Amino acid sequence: MAFAQNKTVTGTVRDAKTKNPIPYATVAVVGAPASAGTTTSTNANGEYKLVFPTSYVKIRASYIGYDSKDAFVTNDATQTKEILMDQQDNMLEEVVVKAKKKKYSNKDNPAVALIRKVIENKEKNRLSGQQYAEFDQYEKMSLGLSNLSEKFVNKKIFKNYQFLFETDDSAKTANKYVLPAFIEEKMSKVYYRKDPSKTKQYIIGDQRAQFDPRFIDNDGLTAYFNKLYEQVDIYDNNISLVTNQFLSPIANSAPTFYKFYITDTIKTVQPWLVELSFFPRNKADMLFKGQLYVTLDGNYAVQGASMTVADDINLNFVRDLQIQLKFEKDSKSRFYLKTSTLGIDFSLTEKGMGIRGSRTVDYNNYKVGIQQPDSTYDGPSTVIAYNVENKKATKSLFETQRPLALAQNELNIYHNIDTLQKIPSFRSFMDIAALLLSGYKQAGPVEIGPVNTFYSFNPVEGFRLRVGGRTTESLSKRFYAETYAAYGFKDQKWKYFFSGTYAFNNKSVYSFPMHYIRASYKKDTKIPGQKLEFIQEDNFLLSFKRGDNDRYIYETNYGLEYKKEFLNHLAIGAAFNINRQTPAGSLTYQMVDANNESRLFNELNSTEVSVNFRYAPHEEFYQGKIYRTPIFNQYPIFTFNYTAGIKGLAKGEYNYHNFNVGAFKRFYLSQFGYADVTAEGNYIAGKEIPFPFLTIHRANQTYAYQLNSYNLMNFLEFVSDHNASINVQYYMNGFLLNKIPLIKKLKLREVFSFKGVYGGLRKENNPDDPNYGSKVFTWQHNADGTQSSYTFGSEPYMEASIGLSNIFKILRVDYVKRLNYLDHVDAPAWGIRARVKFDF
Repeated sequence: MAFAQNKTVTGTVRDAKTKNPIPYATVAVVGAPASAGTTTSTNANGEYKLVFPTSYVKIRASYIGYDSKDAFVTNDATQTKEILMDQQDNMLEEVVVKAKKKKYSNKDNPAVALIRKVIENKEKNRLSGQQYAEFDQYEKMSLGLSNLSEKFVNKKIFKNYQFLFETDDSAKTANKYVLPAFIEEKMSKVYYRKDPSKTKQYIIGDQRAQFDPRFIDNDGLTAYFNKLYEQVDIYDNNISLVTNQFLSPIANSAPTFYKFYITDTIKTVQPWLVELSFFPRNKADMLFKGQLYVTLDGNYAVQGASMTVADDINLNFVRDLQIQLKFEKDSKSRFYLKTSTLGIDFSLTEKGMGIRGSRTVDYNNYKVGIQQPDSTYDGPSTVIAYNVENKKATKSLFETQRPLALAQNELNIYHNIDTLQKIPSFRSFMDIAALLLSGYKQAGPVEIGPVNTFYSFNPVEGFRLRVGGRTTESLSKRFYAETYAAYGFKDQKWKYFFSGTYAFNNKSVYSFPMHYIRASYKKDTKIPGQKLEFIQEDNFLLSFKRGDNDRYIYETNYGLEYKKEFLNHLAIGAAFNINRQTPAGSLTYQMVDANNESRLFNELNSTEVSVNFRYAPHEEFYQGKIYRTPIFNQYPIFTFNYTAGIKGLAKGEYNYHNFNVGAFKRFYLSQFGYADVTAEGNYIAGKEIPFPFLTIHRANQTYAYQLNSYNLMNFLEFVSDHNASINVQYYMNGFLLNKIPLIKKLKLREVFSFKGVYGGLRKENNPDDPNYGSKVFTWQHNADGTQSSYTFGSEPYMEASIGLSNIFKILRVDYVKRLNYLDHVDAPAWGIRARVKFDF
């Protein structure tokens, strides 16, 4: 009798696009009878093993949501075969509709009953269910350009850059390339304590492919990528991804928003698993679709998860998104997260060039119940626990202790980025890109700019030309100088600014944490009541204004400022300022005595000392050339400022005390979007104080929607010495519009706002008071004698808006309605305002 010789085939089943392993896929020998060895399932890592007769030459992998994939094998006794499977779009929905032929219902649905068990037990299955826990954590993030055509790669301009391009194995069509461009790795030891709650991360190694810091803020780039590729905790009710929040499939309210189906029972592992497939009830909501693997051991823990998002979701620039989570048992048979992989492909178009990235977090040496000394948990949540200057030791750490091996193309990124920055043409490209994006042009040890202020115009100065610049780290890492000169062709006056800054920490004065002292001199114009953020007052686009806007101040200021930031994002500051103001345009400094005789003042002097505090726990931002761009999260920001005016010091003419407190908080509302809320209070102590030293409320007479200004308030319209305000910006993220046929195809998003401020003037600072009115400056009047500035009456100033954002993916347009004080001169009842808002 002849016995058939067997062969052994091992390998991994992976997603063709993301290269992520597919757990619990079925792998079978084509044509063989169902017997031991001819059919198997992949394990949690997507690995399989088959032993079968050499007479069979083909195996087939199958999995829900994927096209079956065949692979031919040889007659070698042992061999390895990787199988790449392509996803099917919306396959699950079609199968369910045809098979069930009845309306979906949560009632008497075993899948819903099971998911409710998962929800009921999730607190004991997650990290926060442990009293103490500790583990090793390894993070890897890589990004690069994707879907590059052969024609693009072979362009003459890339002749010297061919070493960067690689064949795109995940592309469904041939002749596609990728350009790996960024990688960062981090190794940490993490300690968790439940009560009082604290997670402490000690970073023992961190390395990345760095770009020239003159062009790119590498730390800010990392923070921004971390925000896009956040760590995924399936046990959280809401999962943050690409600056949005998605409802978890095991959130408390998940059965209301998701449909669940039991699609398989896996008995090849212990404990047995149930495969739960889920997808959104509404395809346009911020929800996932995919599979959960739930243990049947009475704990109802998640053993694995594979998730993506529906094509109809209102999510900008995301061509593909894949999440893979794998859990392993600890010594107490509790499942903990072993590996989390998030892959996202960003692109402006479906078939064009994009940016593909992935973040993998691997956890090892998981231990529970070990209580560490209190000192282990004290202090900031994240600590750098290695010598950042010792690059050699850091490199050796990753080479010897990296738990997940890097692919060759990932290893190449470190070398390629270093090589790239030595090519003159690339440095020229970065120089031009920095000019376009930041407005500054490199010129050796200095930068010239910002270019958007070179030309502007206003009613007082007419055409205004300005040129300026500043030194860089290449000149000195401790001393920085900045200057500009401007000339107005109508008033025929020169304006100047100069500052010198000394950094105590031998770091750039623009990088975190700041620690510097700065001396400055400024002679320029100013609009009373205009307070801008992230933009200069003489920006060309702000030259276009509505209504009467010719009340200006010529200001001369001598300033001395100290600032220090701490690693916990507490910032303290102090300043000393000598200020001289001269009215310009139609602005007047005028007093009228009891005999109705007026007296004009051409100069106003003040000397101020101030201290300020700002606390922004866990703050994230991107540091640009001029401003920090915030990357908002769920943590609040608190501010406190105190300014004292000192009479008799350096020609100061008034005594006063100005107290200001503020708080900002972003509230995430899951499927209903999010709201940014700012509250502020101000009190000025002192008497007979002229209005330039009181609170001139933030007004906006441009056609741009300004978040922190009153968009239908006129400059210098409201003045107070005590006030409180609220500002609410509510972004509903298309929750309503996505449910309207046809309209939802535009992927517009609703946005609402409300702003209100209320306060007043005490009698000793009020021009209308019969006893004190002759001792302070009068209200402003128009050319026809009509009063144009006021304090508050019996109600707060209020305005509200309703708008559409995500127009062409970048534009927000609001209809703004002013709700009261419409009897004020030139008060607009409504207006249309626009704002560029880039968001995912």
